[in-house]
Amino acid sequence: MCGRIFDPDEVSETKLNPFRRRAGDYWLWKMPRRFNVPPTMPVPAMTSKDGVRTVEPMRWGLIPSWAKDMKGGFSTFNARADTVDSKASFRSAWKAGRRCLVLAGGFFEWRRAGIGDKQPFAIAMGNHQIMPLAGLWESWKDPQTGEWLKSCTVITTEANELMAPIHDRMPVVLGEEDWARWLGEEPANDNELKALLKPFASARMAAWPVDKKVGNVKNDLPELIDRVAVQASLI
Repeated sequence: MCGRIFDPDEVSETKLNPFRRRAGDYWLWKMPRRFNVPPTMPVPAMTSKDGVRTVEPMRWGLIPSWAKDMKGGFSTFNARADTVDSKASFRSAWKAGRRCLVLAGGFFEWRRAGIGDKQPFAIAMGNHQIMPLAGLWESWKDPQTGEWLKSCTVITTEANELMAPIHDRMPVVLGEEDWARWLGEEPANDNELKALLKPFASARMAAWPVDKKVGNVKNDLPELIDRVAVQASLI
């Protein structure tokens, strides 16, 4: 599961240079950095069309094109890797090849610390670079206003060794060698794409306990991603 993320320290053309493929790539993300992003909020998502990569805001929580309203978006912020190509909410996006990378600084997950108590952890790349999460996106037309909205979901898989003591699932993180294939810039069949939806290498990630204030989505401060001291048994 992945129900809370934080932004990278900078989503700019300079920071995104590793993601560039050609001079025509462009970035439409202009929001200030956020440290506690829940579903239904916009997240920076990268797509590719005709080899040109774009980063733009998408609502986190995929709204199927056939949905009558936006209410279902909160329950579709994650898509399981084992059913992403068959579940009704995501099937059309998968078949149409509407794949994206959600560009996060990292994500939060809660480890049960006792009866009625959970300890939150921040999980990020070990080198503090952007964490590219595999996702799907969809366009939805509001039947009342006629306006179009782009939304996305983050795909999850089984936990790796780092995540297993915290939670049994984690978002799919894609290494640079897989970006072009996932974004449709290189040919791949369904089996090859699903093979990418696996746990990321623990050695390339880091996890640390953070303040429980992150549990309240109204809190959005830099210190939410700082390490805090907790009992050794909780680490």
